[in-house]
Amino acid sequence: MYGTDMNRNPFKRWSDKTFCGVFVLPALAVLVLMVAYPFISLLYYSTLNFSILRPAQVAQQIGLENYTQLLTDHDLWDRFVFTGKFVVLTVGVQMLLGTTVAYFLQRDFRGRDMIFTLLMLPMMLCPIVVGFLWGYIFNSEWGMVNYVLTLFGAEKIDWLGRSDNAIWAVVIADAWMWTPFVILLATAAFRGIPKDINEAADIDGASPALRFFQITLPLSAPILTIALLLRLIDAFKQNDLFFAMTGGGPGSETATVSFMLSKIAFGYFYTGEASALAVILLIIITGLSMIFVRYLLGITQKD
Repeated sequence: MYGTDMNRNPFKRWSDKTFCGVFVLPALAVLVLMVAYPFISLLYYSTLNFSILRPAQVAQQIGLENYTQLLTDHDLWDRFVFTGKFVVLTVGVQMLLGTTVAYFLQRDFRGRDMIFTLLMLPMMLCPIVVGFLWGYIFNSEWGMVNYVLTLFGAEKIDWLGRSDNAIWAVVIADAWMWTPFVILLATAAFRGIPKDINEAADIDGASPALRFFQITLPLSAPILTIALLLRLIDAFKQNDLFFAMTGGGPGSETATVSFMLSKIAFGYFYTGEASALAVILLIIITGLSMIFVRYLLGITQKD
């Protein structure tokens, strides 16, 4: 009888590893096809003198010349500096606002769900739409911001025509759109803290500030680190808002590295050079990710 069941169910003779492997291998093959192949192609094109507009022309193998040309370009280094400044400002504003709002939203009160839902709406919009919307708001002639300033007797500000003003305009637009993402993760982290810990802190007479810095933040650190990492990666790749609000101008003063990459790839159609810049960006973002992941693993191991 036992032998008959085994013949009817041949899968029972498979080990768990074999059974899992049968289902994992197709997914792994798709992953290799969709990730590994484009990445290898990107590395290959980055070593060529090649333009997608001239596919019939034989691509020349030039080694690391594209990388050398990019890394010795002073204007590109200025774009890296501007991108770093933008990333620090926008992510700092989002983490500060998001954590503060989430701290108040973790409590149960009437209308909380409605407020939370409304706060999530900007995150649902398309970035290019957000860019044009805030471009109209910060318009130097008839924008809402300058209109409000004139009501109080202040002079109009050229928000999008000067780089020192434009970066703040884009930071505000980016924070308006993506602070809800930080609020979402931070609220989930705060509400996930066991209530008995806070109750014990109340019994011991801990102040709200002490509870926040000694209990809430340390216990929420893994989730907040993930939120910070995701926002850093996305901010470093920001392109749509600058395209819609400033067009990279005046000149190229408000062009991020990602904006320059799109301009090189789809404006000048220097495919080889654009591929090399994409690899450089990938290395930087991967390095940042590894630092944060290592920090996150250190936190979880301590816990």
